Amino acid sequence: MEVLVNMGTESADSKRCLSLRKYHISEEYGFVLPQPLVELPPYFQPWMDIAGRASELITSHSLRSFVHELPLLETDSLQSHRELRLAHLALGIITMGYVWQEGEKDPVKVLPRNLAVPYWTISQKLGLPAILTHADGVLANWRKRDPDGYVENLELLFGIPGGESVRGFFLVTLMVELAAVPGLKAIPEVIRGVSDGDVTAVIKALDVLRQAIGSMKEALKLMHDHVDPSVFYGIMRIFLAGWKDNPTMAEGLVYEGVQAEPLEFSGGSAAQSSLLHCFDELLGVKHEEKSGAFLTRMRGYMPPFHKRFIEDISCVPSLRDFVLKQGDRSLSEAFEHCVDQLVVLRNYHINVVSRFITIPAARAKQLRTGGSASLAEHNTVGKAPTSLEERGTGGSGIMSFLKVVRDRTKGVLISSCPNEKQAILD
Repeated sequence: MEVLVNMGTESADSKRCLSLRKYHISEEYGFVLPQPLVELPPYFQPWMDIAGRASELITSHSLRSFVHELPLLETDSLQSHRELRLAHLALGIITMGYVWQEGEKDPVKVLPRNLAVPYWTISQKLGLPAILTHADGVLANWRKRDPDGYVENLELLFGIPGGESVRGFFLVTLMVELAAVPGLKAIPEVIRGVSDGDVTAVIKALDVLRQAIGSMKEALKLMHDHVDPSVFYGIMRIFLAGWKDNPTMAEGLVYEGVQAEPLEFSGGSAAQSSLLHCFDELLGVKHEEKSGAFLTRMRGYMPPFHKRFIEDISCVPSLRDFVLKQGDRSLSEAFEHCVDQLVVLRNYHINVVSRFITIPAARAKQLRTGGSASLAEHNTVGKAPTSLEERGTGGSGIMSFLKVVRDRTKGVLISSCPNEKQAILD
């Protein structure tokens, strides 16, 4: 694969012709890791055994004991990108189980050396933090039962407690990523069209992007069919939580053998997906200071080449300015339809979060104040961690954050700024 050259030496022509391959983005899978490995060399089987049984071991309150018996394995023999990604996923699953096995009442303060040292070393090689990320749990955590099949026969490599809802959550999120692939492929076409002044090419590419964003929403709808909100909120969420902006672990987590001071990392978040970052940069969405700072920080949880792709999109000439200067009705409509579709997607995401987080959180509060509960509610929502009630697992104040991001997206609409076109032309 091509090696990225220093941004300062890149030519204008290279900016004009962003190549997906250059950023390790697949023409077929987008940001998803194509054909992830499912096995590591036998030397690393102790990791694979625990990760493969993580849900069972957490539920039986024995995962920590198994981790304490792990040998300290050397990682030098892990060389390929896919090997490193599988190792990072396995150690991430084990780490989440180790930290949160006993819930928020008894999180650990120290990750033992035999887990922390290899996890840290592999994380440094990949340029990822030493915590389970979207790049692990979604992008690299899948395989096909039938090599010739597709979505209907996908399965996870590793899971957390929550049964079929875990499979549904990670695989539906994977399907959202896959639905976006045509839109990712359209981004270089838009940029090239703007550079060449080719209005027709830009309109065509924007239409592909609009359809892809619509397909992402349709894929996201499957969350309602495959994930139980009570199970997600009450059982699964804590195993996606991190040790930054989390009152339960206010001091962070010590990685024994790495450094003496605690480290802070955010848990998994949809904001760690590179997709909407790319679309925002292309369409010119400018986020307000607080939400923008959070989104920028989440880029540190992405594979470095993917983060670089987002940054390079932000450096190309403005698509929105191009649309305003051209004064072409069809081009303006194509741009507006893309932004409209992104607003629709963000509105739908807010609805999903309401069903899977806000409503169960309100029910959990009722139960804590003496409300009656069925056995199923007691075993799910009734066990939900209180520290995550107002926050996403990534640490954001989730509803206010999503609404601000949605409103900033609306602000990009040309029709919302009738005086701006004249200012651009002047």
